[in-house]
Amino acid sequence: MYRILFSIALILLFSFGICAQETTFHQDVAVINGISEGLPQGNIEQISIIDNTPIATTDSGQYEWKDSKWISSNKANTATSLPKYKGLPEEAGKVLSTTNYGNTTYVGCENGLYVKIGNNKWKQELPSDINYSWALKEVAALTVDTKNRLWFGAKQGIGRLEKDKWTLFTGKEGVPYTHFTCAASGPKGQVWFGTEYGAFRVEENAIFYRANRRWLPDNIVNSIAVDAKGTAWIATKNGLAQIVSQEMTYPEKATYFTKQVEDRHNRMGFICQSHLTEQFNLNTSELAISDNDGQYTAMYGAAQAFRYAITKDPEARELANRSFFALKWLVDITHEPGFPARVIIPVDWHEPVNEQYSKEYNSKHQKNDPFWKDIFPRFPLSEDGNYRWKCDTSSDELAGHYFYYGIYHDLIAETKEEKDAVKQVVADVTDHLIKHGFKLVDYDGKPTRWGSFDPDYFNSIWGWDQRGLNAMMMLSFLNVASHVTGDPKYDEVAEMLREKENYDIYAMHAKEFFPPENAVPWDNNLGLMSLYGLINYEKNPERQIMYRIALENAWLHISKQKNAFWDGLYGAMAGFFAQKVDEGFFKPQELFTENPLFAKASIDRYYKSSLDNRYMTETLQRIPLDLIGYDMDNTHRLDIQLDPTPGQSAGMGWGNDTYALPIDERGHVRLDRDATVLHDNEGNGYAEHEGTFYLLPYYLAAYHKLIEP
Repeated sequence: MYRILFSIALILLFSFGICAQETTFHQDVAVINGISEGLPQGNIEQISIIDNTPIATTDSGQYEWKDSKWISSNKANTATSLPKYKGLPEEAGKVLSTTNYGNTTYVGCENGLYVKIGNNKWKQELPSDINYSWALKEVAALTVDTKNRLWFGAKQGIGRLEKDKWTLFTGKEGVPYTHFTCAASGPKGQVWFGTEYGAFRVEENAIFYRANRRWLPDNIVNSIAVDAKGTAWIATKNGLAQIVSQEMTYPEKATYFTKQVEDRHNRMGFICQSHLTEQFNLNTSELAISDNDGQYTAMYGAAQAFRYAITKDPEARELANRSFFALKWLVDITHEPGFPARVIIPVDWHEPVNEQYSKEYNSKHQKNDPFWKDIFPRFPLSEDGNYRWKCDTSSDELAGHYFYYGIYHDLIAETKEEKDAVKQVVADVTDHLIKHGFKLVDYDGKPTRWGSFDPDYFNSIWGWDQRGLNAMMMLSFLNVASHVTGDPKYDEVAEMLREKENYDIYAMHAKEFFPPENAVPWDNNLGLMSLYGLINYEKNPERQIMYRIALENAWLHISKQKNAFWDGLYGAMAGFFAQKVDEGFFKPQELFTENPLFAKASIDRYYKSSLDNRYMTETLQRIPLDLIGYDMDNTHRLDIQLDPTPGQSAGMGWGNDTYALPIDERGHVRLDRDATVLHDNEGNGYAEHEGTFYLLPYYLAAYHKLIEP
């Protein structure tokens, strides 16, 4: 993780003095210390700061931090065993913690918090505020912060004493766990608590939980020390972590992630996660492929297109162009014009891709998944014999392609070559769908598994639950095609689907949310990315109102996910609608004449966006710089509520504020996942994910003026 800190340092060095007026925030970064940094394997008993030097105590001796390494030390560690206090009542039990505060001594015991009031005389403290009154148990953590406030950690929760007034915190106020082991104060009033399941930092009334391998080498915390810069040194049962809180700006973070993508996630212009051959070790990163290379590359291209529109940075334009021509290559390489491949790899790719999807595998897989497509080879050869491309392309791919085609056309395409290229590829893909009855048809002449957008499918028992989403997507594809090519035939096809097949009515309910198995989170990407093109390019005021209602219906189900991409898409599209209202696009008295009140009521109701951008900015600021997929378990937390929805899977829930947990405390970093899953991982330390999941929501939000840059 020192690579991350070095990258931050370079970014700050080269941007010093440029970003004075930009929003700044603190970015937490964890650096795990173990054998490679000079510590012995296993338990770190104690950590102290002596003469501004961290000193770690282990079973095999003491070590000091010098030149980014731990070396044997002869410095005396100030840590001592807890004294025995005279006069403490027997019922207090074992002494667990102690500190000096207000010219006296406080002692935390098994059965209470005691304050010394005279020579060998003690008084039990019974903290209370307007919400709670406690006779404390297991007071294992005591410290005094730099604002001269006393803090404790006990079985009931944590408490802060300031000017003889207590403020108490439980899970309801955000305390995640209460089996305390230690506490330490930082230089600016922050306080760290160690527990038997991670550590957390308190800044006034805000709590930041740092647990699981993203933050710590082990969840059992023995000791914490905070240095003068605010870095927390956390000693655990299996190594030590430094948690550095570095001031950053949004553009600096974007620079970091663009470099991360270009260094480790660019495969011939295609963008996706990478594989780590050694768990947690970025030095072992190797390029990988995914089922959705097209969509992920489109998302990266869109990020760079928005970046170019904001900054006019030529690098952004170059990367946006590279992404577009990678997408076009996916279309050009296949068996017929307009069919996009999922993936392109060199013929000598190191994985046996077709062997993984043998005919025997397909047959066996169909027993558990009847809709699995039996096609072989799944990676046919290109005509020139130099590449393989993956077939069975899905609606996910199309959503990404069309999302980016419109953005690329509007923000990047300037030369004749660029304009002709985007017109041609959009026409090819759309004509393929129309030619094949609104289906993606593979090289075997049959539809792909997830590529049906036709009325017969929607009216079948297999496709009824997808008709809202897929009908809306098909209308979006046609709107993008009309906008990009200028060919009126796409408007005519869309009109036929609306008038004869009710696609616009289906589109008003573009997403199923019940039963829970129908509510897969990546469909939110498909829906919102497609709505972006549908609403942005719709020319009919009645349909604009219908699609704005569809947007709000979808948004109400996902607005508490703290997903900056979904937040940004919703805010942008709500902004499109409000702008059209302001421009006089709607004439309410002329719309929906069979119900003359409907248009005005809808315009009034949906004119104002319901976006609260606090959660978008929280997520953008707290997306970790370390995008390795860690296993993150939050099922033990006291500050969560379990989802009571009938039929919902176990282990789903959210914070006590009714919103998803912050992204740096969850088991995923990709913004196409369900943020209410409490125990999750994305690769269990063997995958690093691409920085697109910061870049796209940031540049999208900045372009649409949803955040202050």
